Amino acid sequence: MPHSTALDLVVGHAPTVAGMDQRLSVITLGVADLGRARAFYEGLGWTTAARPVDDVAFFQVGGIVVALWDRALLAADSGATDSGGWGGVTLAYNVGSPAEVDQVLAETAAAGAEVRRWGADTFWGGYSGLFADPDGHPWEVAHNPFWTLRDDGSVDLGA
Repeated sequence: MPHSTALDLVVGHAPTVAGMDQRLSVITLGVADLGRARAFYEGLGWTTAARPVDDVAFFQVGGIVVALWDRALLAADSGATDSGGWGGVTLAYNVGSPAEVDQVLAETAAAGAEVRRWGADTFWGGYSGLFADPDGHPWEVAHNPFWTLRDDGSVDLGA
């Protein structure tokens, strides 16, 4: 809602908006089989407090949460039509070195991921590879030498 007064509008001041904080809280991945998806992420070493009978699994991932939920229910809840295709989103996991990219890709393959692109130099000067989880959600594993990777795994763009 705009935060302006009638006087602001009369004298030509543009309305100001409180705005949405520049942050992300939760990423929900729609999955075909919650048990399979949960087992995959737990196979990567991720932990959840969800019980086996729960219809959603939440994983604390740094300062955000990754949720796994039935794909059809997520589409309905989101007011979306699920065409079954790629949703136009790629998730990314940044690491501190090219060797770590290769190590993470090997670990994801061992957990059941499809490695779609093994680690290699990129056109932008970094090093990355890509895997897909059991539901086809693509994850880039990247080393970007132009960004700072903090000890907690968060990225500093160095704006």
